[in-house]
Amino acid sequence: MHRRKFIVGAAAWGLGSVTASCHQARGWTASAYRKLRQSRVAILRAANYQQDLTSLIVEGIREFSLPVRGKKVLLKPNLVEYESNNVINTHPAVIGAAIQAFRTLGAAAVKVAEGPGHRRDTDGLLLDSGLLPFLKESETEFVDLNLDDTRRVGLLSHYTGMDSLFMSESVLTCDFLVSMPKIKTHHWAGMTLSMKNMFGVVPGVHYGWPKNLLHWRGISECIVDINSTVYPHFVIADGIVAMEGNGPIQGKPKACGVLVLGDDPVAVDSTCTRVAGLNPAKIKYLQIASQFLGNLDESRILQIGEPLSQVVSPFEIIDSFRYLRS
Repeated sequence: MHRRKFIVGAAAWGLGSVTASCHQARGWTASAYRKLRQSRVAILRAANYQQDLTSLIVEGIREFSLPVRGKKVLLKPNLVEYESNNVINTHPAVIGAAIQAFRTLGAAAVKVAEGPGHRRDTDGLLLDSGLLPFLKESETEFVDLNLDDTRRVGLLSHYTGMDSLFMSESVLTCDFLVSMPKIKTHHWAGMTLSMKNMFGVVPGVHYGWPKNLLHWRGISECIVDINSTVYPHFVIADGIVAMEGNGPIQGKPKACGVLVLGDDPVAVDSTCTRVAGLNPAKIKYLQIASQFLGNLDESRILQIGEPLSQVVSPFEIIDSFRYLRS
């Protein structure tokens, strides 16, 4: 469906059929199962955004022997809102470094794409956030996933009770999808990392700003259903300066000095949660996803790069999430 043809029907069509959802057991289809016997996660030290991040990311990617040569790579950063005194978005230097890294490794094309959940003016957000100069300098195409052509896709898990969602055509047709979150607390989900970052692939033209039609179905449930169906091939999480407290917009900068990479989003998000001094087993969407999408238990995650114990830096959290410390 072209964006100009969506017109009416967001309420009637945007959430997919929920017929018989009350009678069907919630869970996942066999084709959604992606859990490996063991996952690997790389923690890379990065003191600041001025250092050579391209070489660092290239070295990290090579640890995973990713099949990216000749592929169409789509980088999906976290681009939400802009405030000059805060660190809401994936830093442009990390995105720019990832563009160069994948080109260095032989990708046929690299694009950047996002569907911001707050601002309708994506062009203004690109300019304000500082990402636009990186895109221009590297001659990289940006795709606004809120306005991209869309296709209705059957969901491979059904925790929301929905059977389908509209998804961006650019996401569905790329060869290699990379989720690039900012490591942040989240006042509804606990933490927002690579899996929550995938909310941006669901277009605003169908689900509104800030995509409340999805929030009403349950944030954790939506996170799982989206990721079971559009599964990121790789994660590069920006924790050089993260966000603690009342994230994902109103929190405070938290210097962690790390990038966290991996090809299992559940394992990467669980590791990032541990970097924040929190227990991933207490985060609802990670609990659910660890049953079939990836590994949460430390015993099933091979840590490479920096030892986790050397980079843990406890985050401030809001009162309602204090249980995540146990």
